[in-house]
Amino acid sequence: MKAMLLLCVLGGFIACSARAEVSEAAADHFLIGFSARVEAPPAKVYVALGEVARWWSAEHTWSGTAANLSLKAEAGGCFCERWAGGSAEHGRVVMALKNELLRLDAALGPLQERAVTGVLSFSLQAMDDEATRLDVDYRVNAASGSGLEQIAPAVDNVLAMQIDRLLRYIDTGSADEAPAAEAAGSVEPPSRRAARAELIEEWSRQAAATRAAKGNEKPRSDKPAKPPKP
Repeated sequence: MKAMLLLCVLGGFIACSARAEVSEAAADHFLIGFSARVEAPPAKVYVALGEVARWWSAEHTWSGTAANLSLKAEAGGCFCERWAGGSAEHGRVVMALKNELLRLDAALGPLQERAVTGVLSFSLQAMDDEATRLDVDYRVNAASGSGLEQIAPAVDNVLAMQIDRLLRYIDTGSADEAPAAEAAGSVEPPSRRAARAELIEEWSRQAAATRAAKGNEKPRSDKPAKPPKP
């Protein structure tokens, strides 16, 4: 299956959601791809990639704190997480071409314990008007019978959320979404992905439920309690 990379531009503003696409999926591999026009020069986008602690979601860290992340954009550089109780390597840079390409050997999150190989690439191409075409590819391979096709959609969702936060950080200097009242009175930045709000909220609910389960607490239900039968 051919990679389904999106490049949605309307009047110079990006109008599509930050949806990564699972373009290939089988038991022993999957490929996720995404592409977009970013209203910033390649130099700014490249610097932002290295500032991973500013845009990576804390919900997808081992320590629960994004500030514990670091990424050195040079060959051999570690995409690492360090906290008082331990440390983890999320990936390692295998190629860094300033303002052009950042490629990591990275088995992200729970993929680490599955003994897979993963290559995460961020490719930058200068466009007119100080804009950048950003292409993101995540290729994961494993032994036959690994069942990767079953988890590819979940990885797709997480990667899409991280890309969404990266683009929002480039646009506004903050990866977090603005409060509803503030957003209502402001102009939507060019790389904003409001269509991802429901996905991000769903992942937040799942994370809250997981934390509640670990604390032997029942997650709060959004549904009102049913009245007793007469």
